[in-house]
Amino acid sequence: MTNLVKLAILDDYQNLALGYVDWDKARARGVEITVFNHHLGGVDQAAQALAPFDAILLMRERQPMPKALIDRLPNLKFAILTGARAPSLDLGACTARGIPVSNTGTGGSQASTSELAWALLMDAARFVSKSDRLVRAGGWHGGLAMGTVLSGKRLGVIGLGRLGSKMAHYAKAFDMDVVAWSQNLTADKASAGGARLVSKDELLSTSDAISIHLVLSDRTRGLIGAADLARMKKGAILVNTSRGPIVDEAALIAALRSGQLGAAGLDVYDIEPLPPGHPLTTIENAVLTPHLGYVDDATFRTFYRDSLENLLAWLDGKPIRVVNPEALTAR
Repeated sequence: MTNLVKLAILDDYQNLALGYVDWDKARARGVEITVFNHHLGGVDQAAQALAPFDAILLMRERQPMPKALIDRLPNLKFAILTGARAPSLDLGACTARGIPVSNTGTGGSQASTSELAWALLMDAARFVSKSDRLVRAGGWHGGLAMGTVLSGKRLGVIGLGRLGSKMAHYAKAFDMDVVAWSQNLTADKASAGGARLVSKDELLSTSDAISIHLVLSDRTRGLIGAADLARMKKGAILVNTSRGPIVDEAALIAALRSGQLGAAGLDVYDIEPLPPGHPLTTIENAVLTPHLGYVDDATFRTFYRDSLENLLAWLDGKPIRVVNPEALTAR
C-alpha cells in the first residue's frame, strides 16, 4: 500500500502505546497514527471519531465494536485486537465487510490477574485503601471497623482454572481453608488446583471470602444473583476480577449497603469505564480498581510488538494472525 493509511490506537489510557515499539517503521510506510487516550463512548460518539480511519488498534474489550458501529465506519479496512479474543468485537460484521482482524499474543504472566485479586482481598479484609484515605485526611483509627484476619478462614474459589488455582495456592500460604466450585469441576481437578470440591450452595454459605475466576458466557452471566448473595455468610468478602456481569450488580450494591456483604474487591463492572457518580463509587466497603488485572508491562510489550507486526504485514498485503480468514476472500 502506498496511499496514506490512517491508524487509530484506541483507549491508551496511560499514554503508553507509542513508547513500546518503533512506530516510525509504520510512519515510513505512509501510516498516520492518532492515539485516543480516553474512552470514545457509545456508538454515535465512536462512529464520529473513527469514521476517517482505515485501521484501528483495539485494547482488548475497552471499546466495544458491535455491528452497529462497524457498519458506520466506511473507511475501515483492517482491525488489530490485542489479546486472543474479545466478545465485544463483532467478528461476523467484520467478516461481512471483508475486514480482516489480526490478534496478538497475550504475553506477560498468568499471575497478573491472580495477584491483583489477592491484593483486593487483602485490602477488603484489612481496609488498606480506606485507612490510607483516613490518614491522609488527618485521621487515625476513627471510623474504621475491625479488620478480618484471613488465617484460619475459608476462601471459596469459583472457577479453578489457571487463575483460580493461583488464588487457591496464595490462600494456602496464608493458612486458609480453600474450597472450590464450578459447573464442570471434578474432585480430582479441585485437588490438583489446591482446593476441595464442594457444591455451589456450600461454597456460598460457608466461605468467609469468595473469589470469582470464570470466563463470561451465556452460562456464567448473572451466575451470582440476589439469592446467592443472601446465601453467603453475613459479612463475607466478594472479589471479582473476571467480568462484571457474572454478578448481578444491583444485587451486589444492595448487599454491600445492607451489610450482608462485609466488603467487595472489584476490578470489573457492567459498564467500563465506571461512569462518574456510579453507586459503587459511593460505597465505603467496596475497593475499586479500573480493570487492571491484565495490565502489566510484559503483556503490553507483547500487545504492541505484535500489533506493529500485524500492521506491517497487512500493509504488505500478507496479513498474519488473522482470526477471521474468511474476510480475506470476502473483500
